[in-house]
Amino acid sequence: MNAIKKQSSDPIKILRDSIIMGIKEKKGEEIIIMDMRHIKNAIVDYFIICSGNSDTHLDSISSAIDDFVYQYIQKHPYSKEGTQTKEWVLIDYLDVIVHIFKKERRVFYALETLWGDAKIESIK
Repeated sequence: MNAIKKQSSDPIKILRDSIIMGIKEKKGEEIIIMDMRHIKNAIVDYFIICSGNSDTHLDSISSAIDDFVYQYIQKHPYSKEGTQTKEWVLIDYLDVIVHIFKKERRVFYALETLWGDAKIESIK
């Protein structure tokens, strides 16, 4: 926790970094951060997108995100969608929205291409 807070005192960046840690913990794939802060009328600061391989994998990534965010900043998501169908799970923290896709759904929706002005960072 201290490592995240030492890197930034910005609560939104701490939230973003906590989400990334949760995704990495459960081996989420093809992680990207879309920085929307400079886009006029953007509804969020960041979109975070990753992929999973199965229903179970999507569940475990989603749970790890919840755990890490609560551990670091004691925050629960505003809403969570798609946990029943498990094709595309959306977790809304208001300033940051997380999209967890099954690989084939991610290719179909191609969210990364919808906001050409967003700064996109790939996470290894």
